[in-house]
Formats: sequence, C-alpha cells, structure tokens
Amino acid sequence: MNARPPARPPRSGNGHPHGGDRGAPRPPREGGRREWRESRPAPLVLRAAPREEPSDRDLLRIAGLPAVAALMARSPQRVERLFYEERHREAVGPWCKLLAAARKPYRMLPREEMDRVAGSKLHGGIVAVARPKAIPAFDPAAAIAQAAKSRLLLVLDGIGNANNLGAIARSAAFLGLDRLVISSDPRQAAPTDAAYRVSEGGLEHLLVARAADLPAALEAIRPAYLTVAAVASGGADPATLTRDRPVALVLGNEETGLGQATIAACEARATIAGGGALDSLNVSVAAGILMHALRRFTHP
Repeated sequence: MNARPPARPPRSGNGHPHGGDRGAPRPPREGGRREWRESRPAPLVLRAAPREEPSDRDLLRIAGLPAVAALMARSPQRVERLFYEERHREAVGPWCKLLAAARKPYRMLPREEMDRVAGSKLHGGIVAVARPKAIPAFDPAAAIAQAAKSRLLLVLDGIGNANNLGAIARSAAFLGLDRLVISSDPRQAAPTDAAYRVSEGGLEHLLVARAADLPAALEAIRPAYLTVAAVASGGADPATLTRDRPVALVLGNEETGLGQATIAACEARATIAGGGALDSLNVSVAAGILMHALRRFTHP
C-alpha cells in the first residue's frame, strides 16, 4: 500500500505558503515602494503620432541633370534619395552634402542599376527620388490680382499625355511664364516622372494649380484676362487679337480638343494657320507657337 504524500502547508490569503490570515494585508517593505507600484493603475501615456514617412508609390523619380538641378535649387527639402552615375560625381558634390546634413541617402550606381532605379533607360545618369509638389486649388481672385504683372496665364484642359505636359511646361518656363492651371478633367495628366523628365526642370519653375470647375474659373477671370481658346479651325489669327489685357490661353485634349463648355467660357478663339500637307500640330508644339505669339501682347 502506497504512502500518502505529505500535506502541503495551508495558503494564506495573500497566496504565501507559510501562513497568514486570509485577507490580511501584506506587510509593507521599508518605504512601501514595491506595493505602491504593484497596486497603482497603469499610467496613461500620450505619445505623439510617429512621423509618417512617404511611401515609394507616393514619390516621384525625377531624372535628368537639368530636372534634378532645378529641383535641388528650388526645393531640395523634397528630395528623399539621390542616385547618379560616375560621370556626374563632380556635379552632385554640393547636393550630396545637403543630403548628408539631412541624413538622407545618396549613392553612385552603375548604368544597369540606374536603369532599374529610374524605371527607364531615359534617365541621363541621375535620378532624384522626391516628394511631389502640392497642387493647390486655382484661385481666380489671386489670378486677377496678379494680372497686371502677368506675361500670360497658361491653362490646360484634358492634356492626357504626360510627355506633352512636360514639353508644354518646358516651353512655358523658357518663355518666362510662372504659372500653369490644369483642369479637373479625368484625362488631364498630372506632373508624373515622365512629365518632369521631359520638362527639363520647367515644372519646378511653374506654380501649378488645379481648377475644379474650369468654365466657371474662366468666366471669373474674364474682367482681367482675355480668355483665348486654342481651336484647330475657325479661330482668329493670334496677331489680330486685342492687346488691352493679358491673355489666358486655354489648350485642350490631344484628340478631341476643348469641350464646348470651355470654349463658350472663353472670350476669343485662336487658330494657327498651316497650309501644308497636314491639318494639325502636336498640342505641345501648338502651345509653344501660341505662347510665343501671345506673350508679346501681354504686359511685361
């Protein structure tokens, strides 16, 4: 017959195996610090939300030395990373110092790696990964206030090809314009990687704003601007347009042109006369011709 195991000592109310009455208070240690820590409720700690880092899908890959140079000159704080080939080592030296001070990475890469980082072979040996510029809402009142010193206000309605947007921005910056209005047409291209590359830095020199209701915006600025719709046919020669106000030049989609509501909101129409075998121009080429012609009629 097996012997029964020895009985365990009775537990006290505080769970100690060596006596004590149930419910009796635990004798405090000197100073009572441990019991105070164990019995007090956990403190409520309010922490600031962690700084949200931009995800790669929100960033632009701005390629080409002119585009990166314009970015570093005007908005270096937007740059998150910089990659370059050895041929640009001397040119990027001052930019690398800025990035190092901001604890942001930069790296020299071979051509194959640059192709991968840029997502294209058309990078010119340098790519800045950067946050995009904010696009504010177009303010007609502010545009009217700036009309007296405006050379020309450029408005794009449904330009769908990012390369065309970049080419137009390049011409606008070359001709001294400083503002660009884009519509909320879903076809309208935004300033993308391709647009920045083709603009050769032009987009950095333009304040880009978006008009939610373009016809209403054009009606609002008409007292201060001659609003001119660029049309493929039936418009006036740009040289015959009135010169009493600065011009707001409006260009439309590559295939369908401007919508009827936008044309109706404009005070005048302009057409580039051709006479050759073809009856139309690429919209970026037409934009350059019209900007050059109409900016001469505006106040310097």
